[in-house]
Amino acid sequence: MDRSRQAVKDTYDRIAAHFSKTREYAWPEVESFLDSQPAARTALDVGCGNGRHTELLARKADRAVGLDASTGLLSEARQRATAREFEAAFVAGDAASLPFTADSIDLAVYVATLHHLPERELRRASLDELARVLTPGSRALVSAWSTAHDSFDHEGDEGFDTMVDWTLPGGETVPRFYHIYAPAEFEADLAASRLRVVKNEISSGNCYAVVTPE
Repeated sequence: MDRSRQAVKDTYDRIAAHFSKTREYAWPEVESFLDSQPAARTALDVGCGNGRHTELLARKADRAVGLDASTGLLSEARQRATAREFEAAFVAGDAASLPFTADSIDLAVYVATLHHLPERELRRASLDELARVLTPGSRALVSAWSTAHDSFDHEGDEGFDTMVDWTLPGGETVPRFYHIYAPAEFEADLAASRLRVVKNEISSGNCYAVVTPE
C-alpha cells in the first residue's frame, strides 16, 4: 500500500477527468450547511476536487478559493468555473500546510479530503491549519468517510487504512488510499485540534462536524 501524499496526488491526477464526470452535484449536507451560514468575504474549499462545492461558496462569498493537491483536478475545476460562469481562485496546496494567512477565511468546507491524508499527525495538523486560517467566530464543515458506512464491517474506536479502487473506462482499476474513520476517532481528532465542535453527526455513512476556531 503506497500511502504517501505524492501517491495520493498522482492517483487523482491520473483519474481526474473521469472522476470529475461523476462529481457533478454538491452533497446535500454541504448545501444545508451553507444555507445556514451568513454571507462571507472569503470562503475556502479545502480539497476542492472539480470545484462543485467551490461553486456554492462563490455564490455565498465575495471571494471563493478552492485548494487541492491534484493539478489534474484543479484543471477540471477551472473548466467547470468557465463553463458554469462562476468566479473562484483555484490553487495547488497541502491541506496540512495551508498557504493562507491566519484569520483570513470567513467560511470553509473541508469534505471528502481529510481521509486521504496518510498519517494521523497530518490529519490532525490539517485540522489545526483550518483553525489557524479561520476568522474568530467563523464556521467550517469537516467530513470524512466512516466505519458507520454500510460498506464496512468494523467495530471499535479506531479506524483503519485501506485502498479503494477507482475503475476507469475500459476496466483499468486505480487504487486510492483512504483512512476510514471510526466516529469516536473522528471526534477525538477534532477534540485534540484547535477547533471547537458546534455540531457532530453521521450522515450517509460519513462523519460530519460543524466547527469554529477556539
